[in-house]
Amino acid sequence: MEIVIKVLIAIIALFHLYILYFEMFAWETRGRKVFANFPKELFGQTKVMAANQGLYNGFLAAGLIWTFFIQDLEWSRNVALFFLVCVSIAGIYGALTASKKIFYVQALPAILTIVLLMIS
Repeated sequence: MEIVIKVLIAIIALFHLYILYFEMFAWETRGRKVFANFPKELFGQTKVMAANQGLYNGFLAAGLIWTFFIQDLEWSRNVALFFLVCVSIAGIYGALTASKKIFYVQALPAILTIVLLMIS
């Protein structure tokens, strides 16, 4: 069970590192392809806002990655739980305000990992 939890935490952390890259460095290039229905002039105007969001995703990833370096199992699990709850809340909020898809790609994996942490 511990291996499954660690793999899920790693996947969630990598996903948030990708979001950091996407929002901070590829917003005006890759972003235009992903959000093809947005007016092109919005990407330049929202670049700073997107980068700020990317930075927050980087902090979530950093917190999850940090759990791999904490020697004390209880402390590591508590830190993982904190950051997974943060990811879940962000995903639920995103699903309610932006796109329901966010729930499935961000919140659901974190919630599943929280459940596994709680039962293990």
